[in-house]
Amino acid sequence: MTKQKEQRCGYVALVGRPNVGKSTLLNHLLGQKLSITSRKPQTTRHRILGIKTEGDAQLLYVDTPGIHADQARALNRAMNRTAGTVVRDVDVIVFLVEALRWTVEDELVLSRIAGAGLPVIVAINKVDQIDDRDTLLPYLDQLAATLRAEQGLQVRELVPVSALQGANLSRLESLIVDLLPAGVHLFPEDQVTDRSMRFVAAEMVREKITRQLGQELPYSAAVEIESFAQDGEVCHIDAVILVERGGQKAIVIGKGGERIKKIGVEARQELERLLGGKVMLKLWVKVRSGWADDERALRSLGVIDGE
Repeated sequence: MTKQKEQRCGYVALVGRPNVGKSTLLNHLLGQKLSITSRKPQTTRHRILGIKTEGDAQLLYVDTPGIHADQARALNRAMNRTAGTVVRDVDVIVFLVEALRWTVEDELVLSRIAGAGLPVIVAINKVDQIDDRDTLLPYLDQLAATLRAEQGLQVRELVPVSALQGANLSRLESLIVDLLPAGVHLFPEDQVTDRSMRFVAAEMVREKITRQLGQELPYSAAVEIESFAQDGEVCHIDAVILVERGGQKAIVIGKGGERIKKIGVEARQELERLLGGKVMLKLWVKVRSGWADDERALRSLGVIDGE
């Protein structure tokens, strides 16, 4: 009789400064898009759980907002708090840094995870962007020295990866699996997240806003799903885009409504791929002054989790 292998299951925090590639890494580890991405820092605002079941191992990846030095607004403080809380509630930490770069915000992340008492894997991302590969080894040596100097940090391995191209991710995942505690799986094998489709729909719309508007609308938009209903083979979604000022509303709508139309088309196409069926998406823009500075408003909008 063949002996059944022991099941493993654990939470894995993906942490790092803004725009280092955490959401891209999560999507490639899962093999499908779950967490929204853009070139704009601080795109991720929420704790997002991505579930991957591989044989006897169930990896519960937690994508977190980038830890950053800006604490000026309630939104920034809440994002940092979300990331900091996650670190206390997981089994393994993957600390993502960018190849050939080390910043003040990387130092800030390091200080947050050093006292967690958890095994840490350091993933050096964006190695595909290095022109001179001879510069990587000295960087790794310097990084290792920096990490050794941090008391209490339990680094198990440094792993160069490319989240965008999927390079060396199997090695990274193998190291993570070895660190997972023994335990029964917490979710069905085919489940990929604990978030509702309403949440995912709001995030997909917000991604298209972020990508479309670039620097024109810095962090001042939220998306609220007013209606999400399945009617036969068609999913009907009504969403409101919230901005803080009238001028921002005009930017989102665009000349003759062209901007919001393009946002809607791209979001609908993304949602149809995700849901595997036809989507009817309607978008409106409303002004709600000061939402990004009001923690109660952030909580009611679902921009931050309730506590």
